Amino acid sequence: MDYYPIFLDIKGKHCLVAGGGGVGTRKAVGLVRAGARVTVVSLGFSDELSNTPFSGISLKEKEFEDSDLDGMALAFAATNNMQLNARIRQVAQKKNILCNIADGRDKGDFILPAVVDRGDLLFAVSTCGASPALSKRLRMGLEEDFGPEYGMLAALLGRIRAILLERRHDPEGHREIFRALLDAD
Repeated sequence: MDYYPIFLDIKGKHCLVAGGGGVGTRKAVGLVRAGARVTVVSLGFSDELSNTPFSGISLKEKEFEDSDLDGMALAFAATNNMQLNARIRQVAQKKNILCNIADGRDKGDFILPAVVDRGDLLFAVSTCGASPALSKRLRMGLEEDFGPEYGMLAALLGRIRAILLERRHDPEGHREIFRALLDAD
């Protein structure tokens, strides 16, 4: 296993995206949807970024400078310049900031999986960079097999679990309750 799978809580964390094109836009929007405070540094921005409805995204129209990484929890090098992406990663490493390189040619510190978001139910699929096409195919299959109703089910089960834990902690009894609920289809 080349990577350690993890789901990060990045609410309120400052993240840098270098690059304002389509890839940078996807990274910035995904981060802000997860609650991050995102700064995008680029000489130009996609229409979606230029007209972003998200208050958590700040745009800086300029060239990347090492100081742009100050105070960041995560960095995303998403420019169309491989040398600049490599430099961003080097600077991030010196500052102990994990960095993702979007072009995938030079491994960053982490990669992003293909994701199916169903609210409280989240699927993440990765081939560890071997085949993004396979990850996409698997994600599409999961999207078909697990519709929005599964997100509602996860939220409902979460509320039931909270009530049960509040009343008394009985792990064996709780397992039986959840098994019965899930078997009831």
